Amino acid sequence: MLGSGRKIARSEFGGWPRCVTVVAVMAALVLLPIGVSDAGWLSDVFKGSKEGKPAKHHVASRKPAAKAKSAASREPHNVKLAALGPVDLNPLKPGASKCVPAKFRIVLDVGHTAESEGASSARNVPEFAFNLRLAQRIEQKLKAEGFAETRLLLTEGKARPSLFKRVAVANHLNADLFLSIHHDSVPDTLLENWEFEGKKSHFSDRFSGYSVFVSRNNPDFKTSLSFAELVAKEMKGQGLEYAKQYTQPIMGRYQHPLLDKETGVYSYDQLVVLRTTQMPAVLLEAGSIINRDEELKMDSAERREIVSNAVAAAAKEFCHPQVEEVFLGPL
Repeated sequence: MLGSGRKIARSEFGGWPRCVTVVAVMAALVLLPIGVSDAGWLSDVFKGSKEGKPAKHHVASRKPAAKAKSAASREPHNVKLAALGPVDLNPLKPGASKCVPAKFRIVLDVGHTAESEGASSARNVPEFAFNLRLAQRIEQKLKAEGFAETRLLLTEGKARPSLFKRVAVANHLNADLFLSIHHDSVPDTLLENWEFEGKKSHFSDRFSGYSVFVSRNNPDFKTSLSFAELVAKEMKGQGLEYAKQYTQPIMGRYQHPLLDKETGVYSYDQLVVLRTTQMPAVLLEAGSIINRDEELKMDSAERREIVSNAVAAAAKEFCHPQVEEVFLGPL
């Protein structure tokens, strides 16, 4: 299903007449990338807000022109030059420009909060601690790769109110992409008991691996899926395997449809941070911390480096689809 990669068709120009070559050059000039407009960042949207109350959904809508421009910076595209026949002098369709990394606004969401820490690992470490360390490393890697407008989103409060807070911040920032960082567990019915350092704990060594989620209810599902597949492809390319249990009935209400059986992209349609964000949104479960062996790997700097490299590579490919260069020859 990994068919979202954007490529340009290679044509043989060597045998073309001069007039056709000139027309091809004119068409190629139209393909120059269009920059993404810059915008200020919100320093603290919820400073002073009352804890425990969800942020109201009254974030101002973007103007149609601005929204169209933002969509134009994200839409994946396939551009082809006609080797024979009439040449389209306006081959770029609406919403088909590339993003500019220096201005591309990525909101990097740290899953859960200090007050609502998410799952517990097999050794009683809260998921929030894993999420924060990994998200910080991904932020560093993205900025080092030229994505200077990447912002780390840390949210306070209880579980459900915090979801609406982080969505409101991302929407207010008019972000181009939302990526939420998490670490996986299993339903309580699959947990087994053990003791670690004299304390009662739970584990499940039955499942392991990363997984990537999108919502088909996101307003830009197509682009969400495109980026999710790139992230999953890069994770697999780093030698990691995805978690396959989400299609199994044993997962109960946590069972989800598998959208890409090669790389591990699932749909999670009703998840708030994927469904209600006004930009493409992806959630990455970097690995299982309830699996005792994988927890140790997820706790290592080496694994954080592997995952951050995968995310950065996906972001670069998302902004700069690989294009095979063709030498036109002298005019």
